[in-house]
Amino acid sequence: MIQKIALIIICSFFVLSCQDKQSKPKENQIQSSKVTKNKNTKADTIADKKPEFPFLTDSLAMEFFLEYEKTHKENKVRITTKFGDIDILLYDKTKFHRANFIYLTKRGYFDNTQFYRVIDNFIIQAGNTDDPKVKRKRGKIGRYLLPKDTKRGYKHDRGAVSMPSSDIENPYKLASPYEFFIVQQQGGAHHLDGDYTIFGTVIKGMDVVDEIAKQKTDDGDWPLRNVYIQKVEIIE
Repeated sequence: MIQKIALIIICSFFVLSCQDKQSKPKENQIQSSKVTKNKNTKADTIADKKPEFPFLTDSLAMEFFLEYEKTHKENKVRITTKFGDIDILLYDKTKFHRANFIYLTKRGYFDNTQFYRVIDNFIIQAGNTDDPKVKRKRGKIGRYLLPKDTKRGYKHDRGAVSMPSSDIENPYKLASPYEFFIVQQQGGAHHLDGDYTIFGTVIKGMDVVDEIAKQKTDDGDWPLRNVYIQKVEIIE
């Protein structure tokens, strides 16, 4: 009798053990499939994700802005400073330079840049800074220059918005796309005509331009008290 009971217990243990071994691989297989599925989904997402903006180079910039300006027709922007606002009308005729300024505005590039060159009764120049964050912005947007566009009949009158040439060796005065200057000089600065591209004009806020131009500067024309562009926004 004792032998029969022992035999029954051994058989029952064997059956339960087999069932347990069969169930564990099934559970592991489901978990493994979930992990594999998640990995594949993540990989597919990464593969399908494309950059929102292209990295602009000299060879790509002109083609990009040619297309960009067709669907981004805004032509009025507002520059906000601690001294007040400067409203600017961008010219349609200088389409690459207008499109460039609109593009950089929408990318938030000009926010927290500075008026870094100020010469009373001449110009105030902006779009650069020694802040590493702004340099990183440039690094993400691209490295490119824009060609001159000086035969549209515009003059460097008081209030003209123009684009300086790059600081690299540049005999053709290709424009530095990240910077701009505003003519503050009474009567204009017409000796600049033909060398730099005028792509807009101040339509409101020349009193703010005059106030910035009055700021004391160091020997390099940089204001002793930094004059920041708090933001640039599109108003029309």
